[in-house]
Amino acid sequence: MQATVTETEQEQEPQIHLWSISDYHQMIEAGVLDEDDRVELLEGKIVCMSPQRPFHAASVQRSSRLLFKLLGDRAEIRVQLPVTLGNDSEPEPDIAVVRFENHEYSFRHPEAPDIYLLIEVADWTISKDRKQKARIYGKNQVLEYWILDLQKRQVYVFRQPEDGSYREELILNSNDTLTMQAFPDVAIALEGLFAIAQN
Repeated sequence: MQATVTETEQEQEPQIHLWSISDYHQMIEAGVLDEDDRVELLEGKIVCMSPQRPFHAASVQRSSRLLFKLLGDRAEIRVQLPVTLGNDSEPEPDIAVVRFENHEYSFRHPEAPDIYLLIEVADWTISKDRKQKARIYGKNQVLEYWILDLQKRQVYVFRQPEDGSYREELILNSNDTLTMQAFPDVAIALEGLFAIAQN
């Protein structure tokens, strides 16, 4: 005799609890999460951040130094610090170019209207950065988003957020020059964002 499985007996998808920004901040305040926990909140999920290899760290350093040199009196350059996006995401992009704020963001993290540009430096995280991060940034109307692909020495440029994504996506080589939408008068030689290649 063949047994039949009723709908109630079928294996159900496990329920996942999604965290809000408020929940996440309460965990930080209570000490459940601390600075030794390299995590970020992405679409309600607390996600471990990848460790940094030297080439990644050097590229973040070179990028931040170049952007500070070009924009130091026009924008604040934040390195691997949180931004608050909507009610369910608080990523820590490698670089955030943001508006100056009277209290230097002492009482809140930058939010989408404060952000000119976010940059992620991708070693082995390129898929996550192109899909999940681009979706989060586009959905929350972040003006512009770049990914530095360290493997191919290319820059992915996302612009014109619309309907939960970006309308424009460009792929440039490291020998190209690019301007930010917020500062079209500032030309950025992309080679200067990458760590020096080994000969």
